[in-house]
Amino acid sequence: MTPQDYKTHRRLVPGFHYVTLPLILLGLIGSGVNLARAEASNHYSAALLMLVFLIAVLISWYVRSFALKAQDRAIRAEENFRHYVLTGKALPSTLRMGQIIALRFASDAEFPALSQRAANEQLKADDIKKAIVDWRGDHYRV
Repeated sequence: MTPQDYKTHRRLVPGFHYVTLPLILLGLIGSGVNLARAEASNHYSAALLMLVFLIAVLISWYVRSFALKAQDRAIRAEENFRHYVLTGKALPSTLRMGQIIALRFASDAEFPALSQRAANEQLKADDIKKAIVDWRGDHYRV
């Protein structure tokens, strides 16, 4: 796998981000236009089509958000365990989820100090990523 760093760590899934989402949004817009221009005889079917695309938008949103929530929980557990193995203590309780997600890219050598710094200074996730010197790639998050 290609090495990751701050500039290359974001992952986009072309079939989802560049095909599926735009098609659903175009369908929603098109069905809205169709509903607005529908004659009385076609109003019911145009409204159903609009409803189908609204449901597709909601399904797309929730499928993605539920999967990310599950990954976030796994990352929290993994990074808490990694911190415990390295330091004998749990992660600082003041760390927010975004900070923990950003810390997963830090190598074991810099992870404990960076996690303490992130907690003390309440660093933003982006600042944590920029502070990482020895980047540890995460090739499994979608």
